[in-house]
Amino acid sequence: MRPRPSASRHFFHIESGRLDIMLSDFLSTLAADPWARLGLALVAGLMLALLVRVAAYAALDRVAARQPVLSDLLRRASGPMEWVLPLLALAICLRTWPASVSPLFTLLQHLSLIALLGACTWLVVRCIGAFEDAAIRNHPMDVADNLRARRVVTQVRVLGRTADVIVIILGAAIILMTIPGVRQLGTSLLASAGVAGLAIGLAAKPVLSNLIAGLQIALTQPIRLDDVVIIEGEWGRIEEITGTYVVVRIWDERRLVVPLNWFIENPFQNWTRQSAQLIGTVYLKLDYRTPLAPLREELTRLCDQSELWDRRVCILQVTDTDEHAMQLRALVSTSDSGRGWDLRCLVREGLIAFIQAHYPDALPRWRGELSRGGQAPDLPDPAVPPAQHSPSPEDEGPRRPHDDDAGATPIRA
Repeated sequence: MRPRPSASRHFFHIESGRLDIMLSDFLSTLAADPWARLGLALVAGLMLALLVRVAAYAALDRVAARQPVLSDLLRRASGPMEWVLPLLALAICLRTWPASVSPLFTLLQHLSLIALLGACTWLVVRCIGAFEDAAIRNHPMDVADNLRARRVVTQVRVLGRTADVIVIILGAAIILMTIPGVRQLGTSLLASAGVAGLAIGLAAKPVLSNLIAGLQIALTQPIRLDDVVIIEGEWGRIEEITGTYVVVRIWDERRLVVPLNWFIENPFQNWTRQSAQLIGTVYLKLDYRTPLAPLREELTRLCDQSELWDRRVCILQVTDTDEHAMQLRALVSTSDSGRGWDLRCLVREGLIAFIQAHYPDALPRWRGELSRGGQAPDLPDPAVPPAQHSPSPEDEGPRRPHDDDAGATPIRA
């Protein structure tokens, strides 16, 4: 007599049969309903994208712990990557469905492609920014000799801004090329409306000229960040270089905004082109009876006692004479223009104090000649103030009256 099967084996047989029926029903539903296939593909794609993201970040985190550049790149690219991987999985899943099934599906395919291209453009821009920050971090400008650092940072900043503009323009162009109506419209405009294209080109001339000027500045570097420049008679430092303009910080904390192409088309002074060292001048007008040897000794003493002097140049010379006085010029050298301005003020004040204390008669005098029966010569009226000096870039700002005359007041003999 054959043994009777147990209840558990009978239950398993029934459940296995029901599982086969459910699986066959599920497969038949997928075969008949395309939306069900799409949903299953999307879920599988998103799960696969999540697994790839977790595995990639786990591997990159270990490498980034020893590479600061990669760590910065991973940090800046984390935002776009949150969108790129799911959108890539969505685009791949949608590509598996025939486009002729539904017009709505065609629209979804196109929108997913546009979103993926936008996210990729965003990712490339963030990666460029990460490499730019890494280069700037490796070349700090808060050091004494920062000429190389300023050169590198200027190139990186300008080239980075230019690369961002190019990537964004290319991304937008690729997105527009995926739209059939816009692509046909652009083709027809280029083929049959040359005048419109010419007008667009003329309208975009300032943008293109600034873009080309930015590339020229990055490669040839007529200016760099923190350079001391004289523009339109204004003394200032290059504070910021963008893709279209340059911000110059004036000595009195004003800001001068100059287009990039201005630096290519116009002459200007750059006081830190090769180095920041500078020779400053101090002018004095003194009487002919003033002895020069004590003044030279006093100038040397003032320079030796000042930390502003870089011990290169310290000279006192007579540079001009007229019927009233002789003009003395003191040349002093410093490591940069800021120290040069302070040292010039120090030398000017020190020489004036020395002359007042030891040679009070050395101040300029007006000389006249008296004769009987003749008309007295015309002498300048001391009540009339002298003419104002024009602003001088050498003084890092507007010059005051009597700046070069050592504050001397003419007196009559």
